[in-house]
Formats: sequence, structure tokens, C-alpha cells
Amino acid sequence: MCGITGWVSFHQDPTRQAAVVEAMTATLARRGPDGAGCWLGPHAALGHRRLSVIDLAGGAQPMADRPQQPAAVLSYSGEVYNHHRLRAELRRAGHEFRTRSDTETVLRGYLEWGDSVVDRLEGMYAFAIWDTRRERLLLVRDRLGVKPLYWAEVDGGLVFGSEPKALFAHPEITPRVDADGLREAFGLVFGTGPTLWAGVRELPPGALLTLDRTGRREQQYWQLTARPHTDDRDDTVERVRSLVNRTARAQLEADVPLCSLLSGGIDSTVLTALAADELRLAEGPGARLRSYAVDYSDQAERFTQDELRTGHDAPFAAEAGAHIGTDHATVVLDPRSLLDPAHRRAVVECRDSPIGVGDMDTSLFLLFGRIREHSTVALSGEAADEIFAGYPWFHTPAAVRARTFPWLLVTGDEAAVPLEPGLAATLRIPEFRADTYRDALAAVPHLPDESPTEHRQRELQHLALTRWLRQLLHRKDRLSMAQGLEVRVPFCDHRLVEYAFGTPWALKSFDGREKSLLRAAATGLAPDSVLHRPKNHYPATHHPAYNSGLQAMARDALDAHHGQVRGIVDANAVKATLDTPPEQLTWGHRLRLERVVDLALWLDHHRPQLTL
Repeated sequence: MCGITGWVSFHQDPTRQAAVVEAMTATLARRGPDGAGCWLGPHAALGHRRLSVIDLAGGAQPMADRPQQPAAVLSYSGEVYNHHRLRAELRRAGHEFRTRSDTETVLRGYLEWGDSVVDRLEGMYAFAIWDTRRERLLLVRDRLGVKPLYWAEVDGGLVFGSEPKALFAHPEITPRVDADGLREAFGLVFGTGPTLWAGVRELPPGALLTLDRTGRREQQYWQLTARPHTDDRDDTVERVRSLVNRTARAQLEADVPLCSLLSGGIDSTVLTALAADELRLAEGPGARLRSYAVDYSDQAERFTQDELRTGHDAPFAAEAGAHIGTDHATVVLDPRSLLDPAHRRAVVECRDSPIGVGDMDTSLFLLFGRIREHSTVALSGEAADEIFAGYPWFHTPAAVRARTFPWLLVTGDEAAVPLEPGLAATLRIPEFRADTYRDALAAVPHLPDESPTEHRQRELQHLALTRWLRQLLHRKDRLSMAQGLEVRVPFCDHRLVEYAFGTPWALKSFDGREKSLLRAAATGLAPDSVLHRPKNHYPATHHPAYNSGLQAMARDALDAHHGQVRGIVDANAVKATLDTPPEQLTWGHRLRLERVVDLALWLDHHRPQLTL
């Protein structure tokens, strides 16, 4: 896992401006603490920061197919899990390899198959290939969007990078935010393409972009489709079991220590059990996988059920670790560490955005930092809720009937940042959400003669997989890579996603609750208490000291930056939340304050030009 960046211009010669691509590359140092490199050509420059995971000695980048007069040069981030099979196929076609890395497999795969190499890759990745023969750039992003990739136009070409901050290091790109960008940010519709930053675009998941002297073209090489499902219940459960087993075991290759995130839910427990079993098969019966959970110093005494959390995670995680036989550790955080301004600034800096989930972002960032002391790769259960209908909104009649994005119903107006009235009139967030929702439903594929229930559930799952999941993957990528930790997400295997998306609702919910198929497929892998536990979201602290500290930070934030915050936020509407007794703050009210604080930190760090 790494950070990539680059600059292509048919009007300029990057070899005369090496300092530009070097500066772009340096912004991604936290993503790649183990090495840095740049390649310069007459019309292209590629940069790379490396987090060494496979072939520690041989995988340096940018990578050229040969030292002199290369045909193609690659800057690559991610993991291709089927690279051994592809390498064998390429060897039979006459290719010779200098390294063991999956990076070289991708490069030589391009030389053999051209752009269609993307159809053969299984994994998470974002990469750029400069074809010197054709003077042509290829940008590629994985099917589910696990790895990020941004780009923007410059004179005679474009710049790209794993994060927007890499683009801002180019002299032609200014961190500027207009009304459209704020609409994307505060609308919480989680689209792909336009971003918070004016002129900066995100390459969609499952897409590729090419640039040559004839122009720029973007196309989808993968997207969800509706397919008839012919398997009965038993066959469906067995197929799910086989797919989950295959993808979990395929994602364990690493030349560095690997661990698992174990929350005590069914998703992470299944992956941890399969990974631990594979480790014992490879290294012997005494081998033990490390596993990690997060907890708060007040959680055992102060846990309070809310709309997202049904129970205290840590005991379930410990039970699951004991059942599987892992070396389990719980990272315990206190209010002081969560409120530490340095930690909060680091989180906002790595997000490049004022929109997050407050203490849950800070705690995840700190958890990843602790994990990185012992491991470089971690497995995570992200995407199982989207694939197997784990969220309440799939099952609650009011949410199913609602004509809006279902996640907007979870906390309602409590968590929304109240905008300054003039800005609110300009942005017209409700209309933007309604228009975007209508467009999102129009993109959902359907089968003929679907029942109304089937039709609606396919819509909800498509929204979850193409929008809600994307912001979760962004969060996981930014916060983990900021600590130099690679997080793999086996449930994002595209074959598993395709199969689950095509499975009828009656099978997805055959036992009358969430994750019916995964629960059935996981029999024997998890303790019964975990197997039948209700869905529980990522934990949050309940300590009044945190709430009061947050209120103080929010008061300071409102007065920061010569009134800029008050130019965006309706301070009068926030005041009631600031005056609420700390012990009475709801999670939604608290999230509102978190976003006010993060807005001030974002303005302070990024210094954006606001053109509203």
C-alpha cells in the first residue's frame, strides 16, 4: 500500500521542473514511510511513496519495464491478490520478471494485455501507467473504490494523486472551495466525481481514465448488474461460505506482520477465524494471529444504548478472540487523548475534509497508530453490512418507505451542521439531496417483473454499495494510511459483491433479521453469542468529560478565523447544543459539535479560498 501522484503535460517538460513532482510526492509521505521515488520524462512525471508489504527489497517504484528507454512506467498503490496466477500466465507468454512484487505483475500485464489488464485484476488498487511509446497516461481504480484516486486539469494535461493534498503541491492547483463543493460536503450524499474542492475530481470506482494528445476519456470497466439468481437456500449459503472463505484466505500474503481488527461482531469474527486457521495451516498449529479491538476508559460503566449502538463491544471481542485462539489486545482510549488538539488536527489533515464523525475518527486513527507498533497489515470486516443487509434501514418499515438516502434518517437534523441562513439559501441542500436521490435511483439495475419488495431492496443495497460504502472506505483508507498501516477488506471482493447483489431479498432475510446469509455461512466460526448478536456500530465514548471538552472546543471554533466559521455555520442554532448539560448530549447533538470543531481545524490547516 502506498501513495501515488504524477503530472502529464503536452505543453510543458516536467524534466525541467523536478521539484514540482518531488513536492507532490512529499505530501504523501505518511502513506508511504518506507521509500520515495520519482520518474521524469519529457511530458510525464510520476511520484511514489512506498509502504513495503511484499518483496521488501525488490518492489521500489515508480517501476519501469526496463532501465533504459522503457516502454511503460508504473506508479501503483494497493494489492492484487491473484498476482501469482497472472505472473505464471505472463511467463508462459514470454515475460521475464526481476522482482516478486505484484507491482511488476501489473506492469507486465499492461504490456501484454493493454487496458484490458483491469479485467484480470482481483484486489484493491489505484495506479497510473505512462506509456512512452504512445505518449499516453492510464489511470485505474479498483472496482469497489477501496483505494482513492483524484485528478485535476492543468495546462496541457492533468495532475493526479492518492489524496487532494498531492494536487495542491502543483503550482497550477489552488485549494479552492465554491458553493458546489460545500453542497457535496454538507449534502452527505457521498457521490463520486465532483469533490469538495473546485476543479478536483475523484475517479469513480471501477473506472479508468486515459489521456493522450487527442484528449481525455473516462470509462467504466465494472459496475453492478442485476442477474437472475437460480440457487436455492442451501446452495446460496454454501456459495457465500465458499466466496468468503476464498477471499479471506487469498488476502493474507505479506512479508510483514499481519493482524485482524476484531470488534466482536460477526463480520470481523468470521474473517479473523478464517485468517487464524490459514495461519495455522501455513506455520503450524501453534501459530497465533494478533487481533485488536478499541474501547474507552468509561465504556464498561457508562455505556448508553443509542440509535446506532446496542451493546458494549469489548467483551464480545475478547470472547471471539478466545474462541478463535488469537493474541487479542484491546486498545483503551480516554477523553484526554480523544480531545487532544494534535490528534484532531492530524485526522482533519489526512481527511482533506471538514466532514467526518468526530471522536470515532480520532479513536480509529489512534487505534491504527497503536496497531502499527506491531503490525503493518490488518484485515477489516468493512462492507459486510452493505452486502448482507446488516443496517436497520434495510428492515425498518419507515426507512424502507422513505424517499431519501436512508442514512439521513439515522440521526436526522440533530447531527446536521446548521448553515448560516444566507449560505443555506444558496446551497439549497434539501433540493440537492432530492435531485441526487432521483439520479441515484435511476442508476439502479433491475430485473423484469421484480416484486415491489425486491425492487425497493435492490435500490437500498445499490445505494449502500455505491454511496454509503464509499465514504466508509475513504475513512478507513485515510486514517490507516496516515499511520502507515495497510487495511485489507476481503468483503469487497467483487465476485462476492456481485453474487450477494443478485441474491433475492427472501434469501438475504430468510431468518427474519439482518445478515441471514452470512450468519448461516459462519456457523462454527464464531461463538453463538457473537453469531446471534444484533448489529452494533463502531463505538463512541459516553464520558461527560469528553462532552464538556467538546463543547468548549466548539465555542472556540465558532470564533476562529476572523469569523469564517460563522460565515458557514449558524452560530445561534448551535448555541442550544453548547448550553446543554454535558451528560444530556445525544450522539447526534455531539456529532454536530464535532463537525463545527473540524470545520475550524480544516480552515486553519488547508487555508482554502472560499468563493461562495
